[in-house]
Amino acid sequence: MTTPLTWLYAPGDRPHVVAKALAAGADVVVVDLEDAVAPHRKEYARDATAELLTERQPVPVHVRVNALDGPLAAADLKAVAALPGLSGLRLPKVTRPQQITTIAERTAPADGGAPALFALLESALGIEHAHTIATAHPSLRGIALGEADLRADLGVREDAGLDWCRSRVIVAARAANLPPPPQSVHPDIRDLEGLAASCAHGRALGLLGRAAIHPRQLPVIERAYLPTPEEIEKAERIVKAAATEQGAQALPDGSFIDAAVVATAQRTLSLARRT
Repeated sequence: MTTPLTWLYAPGDRPHVVAKALAAGADVVVVDLEDAVAPHRKEYARDATAELLTERQPVPVHVRVNALDGPLAAADLKAVAALPGLSGLRLPKVTRPQQITTIAERTAPADGGAPALFALLESALGIEHAHTIATAHPSLRGIALGEADLRADLGVREDAGLDWCRSRVIVAARAANLPPPPQSVHPDIRDLEGLAASCAHGRALGLLGRAAIHPRQLPVIERAYLPTPEEIEKAERIVKAAATEQGAQALPDGSFIDAAVVATAQRTLSLARRT
């Protein structure tokens, strides 16, 4: 499977926007039944999404259901969890591992195999329980931050105030043998320079890929997270050197390589091939 770098959100109550999102080039399309949908449109959004997912789609489709502790999530799950076009369920505002196990058991078909689950941590309590959430159930395939709600919960004013939470979630994901989390959305769809700078910062922290709310953000995110030609060239040199001589060694340019450096180079080449 291609390593996903872009997750494009589309509101579930606007099927024409979902159709455009499916053709926009994102690695994953996330149909949103939660924040992007007004209360009086929730039922229509659910029905329209269920109709879409009766057939497999050209790209993986995830559905973000409504808050798990609210009155709508159960109906959302019942409507979409077993449909052939669904690739994953994104669970908002997760705060404890029991929510994951409950959803996994509720959505597992009789013949086994629950849908892939992805937990969004959007509060201080969710961050505190990051590792226990990440290891709650085999059906959980990833965790990520929901930074707008988290920022409000923590009273954070500057973006750097979330870096500790980002690092906490990255460590929790890797400790649970899950993929590195993607970044949360950049809310200004016109600020592509700011998006690129923010992606560079996220990549430096260890995040991988990013959620988007407009197709114009997709190429910026992809460019930011794919290895540069220079990084690919260096990784190829490292892997080639490791193949010809075992153990730690110094390259002609003076750089030192060992098993950890080789593993990083192999990940770089894998990402460059999107495998």
